[in-house]
Amino acid sequence: MKTVTYPQYRKYPNEKAYFKVISEKEFEELLWGHGGWTRRIYKAGILPDYNYIYDLTFDYSKHWMEISREEYEEKRSLSKEA
Repeated sequence: MKTVTYPQYRKYPNEKAYFKVISEKEFEELLWGHGGWTRRIYKAGILPDYNYIYDLTFDYSKHWMEISREEYEEKRSLSKEA
């Protein structure tokens, strides 16, 4: 079994969505839209949710880029809670 230390930080290459993987069951998303950055927290409840979090954590290189905590927090400071 793979082990990981949380949190993990990711972003899409287009830089319009940033992710903080809090645990194997929860992540936070910063999403760029017309009104600026919006922050949402997601908690896994069904298998596709768990698969998404697994991919963000272990199989991210296909869709996301690893980023630093500082890069994530910089964007988070600009966000409003959804």
